[in-house]
Amino acid sequence: MRDTVTIQATQTIAEVKDSTANPAPLGLLGFGMTTVLLNIHNAGFYGLDSMILGMGFFYGGVAQIIAGVMEWKKKNTFGTTAFTSYGLFWLTLVALLLFPKMGWAEPPVPASMAAYLFVWGLFTAVMFIGTLRLNRALQLVFGTLTILFWLLALGNLLESPGIIRLAGYEGILCGGLAIYTGLSQVLNEIYGRDMLPLGAVVK
Repeated sequence: MRDTVTIQATQTIAEVKDSTANPAPLGLLGFGMTTVLLNIHNAGFYGLDSMILGMGFFYGGVAQIIAGVMEWKKKNTFGTTAFTSYGLFWLTLVALLLFPKMGWAEPPVPASMAAYLFVWGLFTAVMFIGTLRLNRALQLVFGTLTILFWLLALGNLLESPGIIRLAGYEGILCGGLAIYTGLSQVLNEIYGRDMLPLGAVVK
């Protein structure tokens, strides 16, 4: 009788294979392409128009939040935190630009804009520490993004067009690195080899 009970109580453990797609390329491309376009503006090549706002809201914002939720389903804390946070960054940035035009709030003064950009740089610097256990490409993305936020914070605090223009060029580099990292994951998965290398994963 005891043996029968033991057999009935035995649970069969089945391994569940994760068959969902990798959301990281979506998040990286949403961030990277929007960052490049915004920083071409910061570098002084064109004005701040609806192209940047549209990209910021939908691809930089909504797409990254979707990627963050997908990373949550994969139990990836780093990916969830990064993509959801930067998606909401883009939405808040669009809000900072649109709310004053809609009469909902006063436009940010240089000091408050500098504080906003500084805390995002601080967040990114801590996330950069996390990339030291990941691949070299992500280290470059988060490293250059930290510099970008702090350059923009300094440029706003000092109201210096020159520093903001310099940040624009650095931001184009940062966004380009994110685009490379996102596309490399797509092509490497399709071809089953390193078409675009990401650098060694640090153990």
